[in-house]
Amino acid sequence: MTLNERTFAISDGPGAVVPDPRILLYPRLRKSPYFWASRQHGVAMYSVYNHTYHPRHYGDPVAEYWALVHGVTLWDVGVERQIEITGPDAFEFTNMLVPRDLTKCEVGQCKYVFLTGADGGILNDPVLLRLGENHFWLSLADSDILLWARGVAHHSGMDVTIEEADVGPVQVQGPLSGQVMAAIFGPEVYNIGYYRLREYQLDGMEVIVSRTGYTAELGFEIYLKNASRDGVRLWDTVWAAGEPFGMKVIGPCHMRRIEAGILAHGCDITYQTNPFEVGMGYDWMVDLNQEADFIGKAALSRIKEQGVRRRLAGVEIGGPPLGTFNDGSMIEAFPVWRGRERVGEVTSACFSPRLEHNIGYAMVPVGLSDIGTELEVETPTGVVPAVVVPKPFVDPTKHIPKQPFTPGRGHLPSEN
Repeated sequence: MTLNERTFAISDGPGAVVPDPRILLYPRLRKSPYFWASRQHGVAMYSVYNHTYHPRHYGDPVAEYWALVHGVTLWDVGVERQIEITGPDAFEFTNMLVPRDLTKCEVGQCKYVFLTGADGGILNDPVLLRLGENHFWLSLADSDILLWARGVAHHSGMDVTIEEADVGPVQVQGPLSGQVMAAIFGPEVYNIGYYRLREYQLDGMEVIVSRTGYTAELGFEIYLKNASRDGVRLWDTVWAAGEPFGMKVIGPCHMRRIEAGILAHGCDITYQTNPFEVGMGYDWMVDLNQEADFIGKAALSRIKEQGVRRRLAGVEIGGPPLGTFNDGSMIEAFPVWRGRERVGEVTSACFSPRLEHNIGYAMVPVGLSDIGTELEVETPTGVVPAVVVPKPFVDPTKHIPKQPFTPGRGHLPSEN
């Protein structure tokens, strides 16, 4: 069927749905600094993230999962826009944006943080990089934080400058990532601690390397300055170093992040959810005892005292395999039922290749979030049984990403 025939068929009435519609490539949407480089590897599907085209997979998300778990992978994550906060009051201002106590964040350290609104809702969940006493980057998830932060700054009376830096990250992830990074930066890259960063000069390119990633596997992110100029050159440099190790270019591996308990903003967390509902109201993530009066502190204090009515639970889901989440198999959240009553929704779900069953997160009433609670989930193939289980589903202590690198060899799959 030609494209014109498809268009005519769609206008011909119900039953003419195109199951895999294209995404339009045109100037209005932004391109990552690595857009033209990553296209050379055969992008099969894009989504739009921070108003920017984002490669989601390259044809086989399951093969990409195994490449990540057993080898080394390269990701175009230039969609993670960097909000740069500088100026004499940058520390005080940034500390006001997040519930974590940034007096406990050293220069050269990274933190996973929430940005919360006045009602305690989660506006974004970036990785924060502290580059200097009054110099921060917020590596954003998908929401318009630049405009929000500028609005907050305008009314704060603080002396800060907030810009979107010309910085683009790529991720190098998997058990062989250390060897690839050592081939590029030298063996001292092994000494970068978990959620720490280091600056490098690489053939005239300025980069910051951090021990972070969206995988819960061993891995790094490379943040390139002057990315609009040097993006393709950095990509080619990393690819050349990775090819001898069997590097694969992949999209964000949602099967692995769901296994690991990593949340996706817009799905599992939104401005309508708060840290206590998603099980991240810990004192280290939401420090209500700190001196700083961060945005949302009063609301989160009240929520903690009163308790929450719902909670994001881990669930095992029966029925046929649900797909990879990254393949368009989960267009909407799945309704959760208890008897004849709809009680919540599954926000992310997939078939886990290593666990060999369906897993996901379900936002349900607190009384139905206890381990062992039986539920029903309405999937595309019908209503199937489900049960609440502990999350994360794999490696709950994060031993894998925290372990030290061993120069000269990779970590065997059995060690995962």
